[in-house]
Amino acid sequence: MKRRDFFKTSAIGITAPSILMSSEYMKPNLNDPIILSTWEHGLPANESAWKILQNGGSAMDAAEAGAMVPEADPEITSVGFGGLPDEKGNVTLDACVMDSYGNAGSVAFLQNIKHPVSVARKVMEESKHVMLVGEGARQFAISNGFEEMNLLTDESRKAWKKWNQEKRDMTPHETHDTISVLVQDKNGDLAGACTTSGWAYKLHGRVGDSPIIGAGLFVDNEIGCAAATGLGEEVIKTTGSFLVVELMRQGYDPTSACREALNRVIAAHKGNPDFQIAYIAIRKDGEIGSACIKWSFEYALARAGENKLHKIKGLTK
Repeated sequence: MKRRDFFKTSAIGITAPSILMSSEYMKPNLNDPIILSTWEHGLPANESAWKILQNGGSAMDAAEAGAMVPEADPEITSVGFGGLPDEKGNVTLDACVMDSYGNAGSVAFLQNIKHPVSVARKVMEESKHVMLVGEGARQFAISNGFEEMNLLTDESRKAWKKWNQEKRDMTPHETHDTISVLVQDKNGDLAGACTTSGWAYKLHGRVGDSPIIGAGLFVDNEIGCAAATGLGEEVIKTTGSFLVVELMRQGYDPTSACREALNRVIAAHKGNPDFQIAYIAIRKDGEIGSACIKWSFEYALARAGENKLHKIKGLTK
């Protein structure tokens, strides 16, 4: 049997949404930049990223600039400066970046550095490694010119002291709104960044999905990119962002890919998980998508001169 005939006959009965998709068949989105970010704090992140693109910056430049905005905002208690601490009262930060060439950088359990996303980019561009953690990541940051500072604000310290008296179990959806930023620039190139202070009052040393390439973030410049927010432990178990991109490669549109990745998590928890995960995605042709498990989820989309917040409902009640 000829190879072409084999594929024709093998296609009978296949329930996948379409044939395998590759850059050969997908027309890239050109001259129509897109910035897609998680949650309401994605709006100011998008504004900063948009300025970078307007000034000729790359998708990677824009994604980093966008993620730096909530990192520096002390009013946002789930990212960077002002983030809620771990059980010992220490603010520990995780971040990663991935560019359009498949390069990646990551830091985890980083303390006393305001912009972990920029340290992650330095790891990507100035070292032979992908991930640095803990004290090694801090020393690397300092050696590359980053200044140390106390990241625990008075408000976060008060919240931690109150929790320390009550010792109430915290769920990640109460206090955890990771900022993930996906960008497609005018050349059609894709990049992303993800940064967080993680689960409030977590065990000292806990690391979630946000700094893990393939879990919190994944970029394939031929197909698309995806990022996550929510319970990192469950995202890690399913290599969530990688899965979303691979589903797009198989022909799923971005929203269907996000939903299918979440349906696998839902099935693993007998149809009723008690936690939240949400995905966002951009396909190479410029189509965007999102989905969440429960309740609702908001994402910020900047495109064609508009920057708006969008709200979607969960797949389960």
